[in-house]
Formats: sequence, structure tokens, C-alpha cells
Amino acid sequence: MKLSTKGRYGLRAMIDLAQCEDKYPIAAHIIAERQGISERYLEQLMVPLKRSGLVKSVRGSQGGYTLGKNPQDITAGDIVRVLEGPIAPVECVSETNPEACLRADYCVTRVLWTKVRDSIAEILDSCTLADLAKDAQQLPAKNSFVYRI
Repeated sequence: MKLSTKGRYGLRAMIDLAQCEDKYPIAAHIIAERQGISERYLEQLMVPLKRSGLVKSVRGSQGGYTLGKNPQDITAGDIVRVLEGPIAPVECVSETNPEACLRADYCVTRVLWTKVRDSIAEILDSCTLADLAKDAQQLPAKNSFVYRI
């Protein structure tokens, strides 16, 4: 399973928000600049994140985005599923809509793909935004921004 830029960039943007959680709404252009993401693309990523309740938007001159939940209540798995869909290395073992397969009853590789899916899901679901924001603080700062993202 290869994550697209939607999942990777969306996760980075959410970590950015988690690091600023108690401060104020963050404007999309600030997140985009800090993360090296096009603002237009970031806005597209925020639509499903808002729809799912993981992000809230605040209008106005002091507006921007905030987390919709506490960072300890949002997992990397939540974000990846919203932006990428169900976790599945192959369609026949999708978390939500496994594709019907004529070989399902005797396919040895299906057992392997199920284990791969479950392992990926377990790792993504065990890592919260709070964990990732804390880890980000341990990294060397790339530039002079207060937030090491």
C-alpha cells in the first residue's frame, strides 16, 4: 500500500495544527508555507477533514483551521482513512468493502494480505496526533519557525 500525497500532506497539516492546538486558528497559507504544500491543494484536503469532524474552520480576519477533537483522540489511522479511504494492500481485503473474489475460500495470499492490512491499521491506529506532535518537537528545526514541523 502506497499512500498518496493526500494522506502524507494531510497528516503533516494535522500535526501542524496539533502543535498549535491551544493557541489560535491557523490560516491555510501559514500551514501550506510551513509544510511546503500548495495552499490550493491544502484547502482541498481540508474539505474531507472538516466533513469528518477532524478539523474545524473559523471564518474572519483571525480565522483559519483548528482541530475538531483533542489531538490525543485523533489517530494517524483516522486521518489516512478520511483522505485515502479504507486501508487495504489489495481490494479483496478492504476494511469496509472487500471485493468479492472467486478464490477467497482457498487463496493463501489473501491470508497474507489480511495480515499486512491488520498490521498497517494497528500501527496507524496506535499513533495519535499528540504523539506525532511530541515527536516533531524532538526533531531539529529546519528553519526559524517556532513550530518544528
